[in-house]
Amino acid sequence: MDELDSEIVRLLQTDARQSNRELARKLGIAPSTCLERVRALTRRGVIRGYHADIDPAALNRRVQALVSIQLRPLNRTSIDAFKEFAGGLPEVLRVFVLSGGDDFLLHVAVQDLDHLHAFLVDRLAGRREITGFRSSMIFEEVADRTPARLSSPPV
Repeated sequence: MDELDSEIVRLLQTDARQSNRELARKLGIAPSTCLERVRALTRRGVIRGYHADIDPAALNRRVQALVSIQLRPLNRTSIDAFKEFAGGLPEVLRVFVLSGGDDFLLHVAVQDLDHLHAFLVDRLAGRREITGFRSSMIFEEVADRTPARLSSPPV
């Protein structure tokens, strides 16, 4: 990505709803050039989509937690099966496959503590491939919604 591509990405992360004409004006380039650059970024997989940032509480998901999972046997079949299982649960927002002591991290969002407890007991505790799990409540989130491209380390 060159500097223009990086600036396009930064501006779209700030406001993905702006028109191509407005984006081109901010960049000081022709709308046709801007449109072609955005299309190229999309084709290359840099831009993966445009999303609305919704308050989880508005969706009756007032309690969020991170659940660390240990899995056995640890092989591709069990990893793929658990990814599919966890990704299909309505309470799960994200599934992360990890290295280290934990094999998975689930970001879950539920109505309340009773529903979190039910999720842990009913959805996870009975699965034979799960050898252990622990949950951590999320009290607050701080996120960088517009991360910039990092420079390459010197050679």
